[in-house]
Amino acid sequence: MYSAKAAIVAGVSAQTAARVLARTAIDPATIAAQFAALAAAAIDACSVGALLDAPSVAAVADGAAALGVPVVCDPVIAASGGDRLADDATVGALRERLFPVCTLITPNVAEASLLAGVPIRTLADVHAALPRLAALGPANVLVTGGHLDGDPCDVFAGGGRVVEFRASRIDGALRGTGSLLTAAIAARLACGDGLEDAIGTARDFVRARIGNALAFAGMGVAY
Repeated sequence: MYSAKAAIVAGVSAQTAARVLARTAIDPATIAAQFAALAAAAIDACSVGALLDAPSVAAVADGAAALGVPVVCDPVIAASGGDRLADDATVGALRERLFPVCTLITPNVAEASLLAGVPIRTLADVHAALPRLAALGPANVLVTGGHLDGDPCDVFAGGGRVVEFRASRIDGALRGTGSLLTAAIAARLACGDGLEDAIGTARDFVRARIGNALAFAGMGVAY
């Protein structure tokens, strides 16, 4: 069986380990044209990463919904260095336009706190925030717990189930782990995995990449 990846460019940023140097959203018409160019392709799943303004969010939401496949979204609000990538209007568009078409959203603790409107400092706080995140419209939610104290625990909620994915903390650092996880989950869904199995396999993949990351220009790079 042959498989391939296709990318739709919705924004471009220039980042160092410490800050965002520049960011530019692609205009909605160009985003829509990229989706149209894939009309003849057999798309089995879609992952969505950082989006840089509200119009591009709307264009991606429309295009992803039209695909009729699982959509997994990492709602990137800030870069790893801490600089904001998504302003308030962009976050509002994520809530109102994109999340309702998503099979799964995968916010980290900081993103989940902002989206849910409640502080999240502990695993109990994650559980308490899950209904607020589900109310934003996604079919399922996975809050990634790498920024919590102690060993990381990701918490999944969907289909009437709440599941904790626990693991020991490993040494290493890698930028963009949230988007890497989202892409890996979408890839496993495209292969026919159930959602919880896809999450488990994707987490193992990302953990291996963190453990093997190489330092380059002050950042961790997977190989």
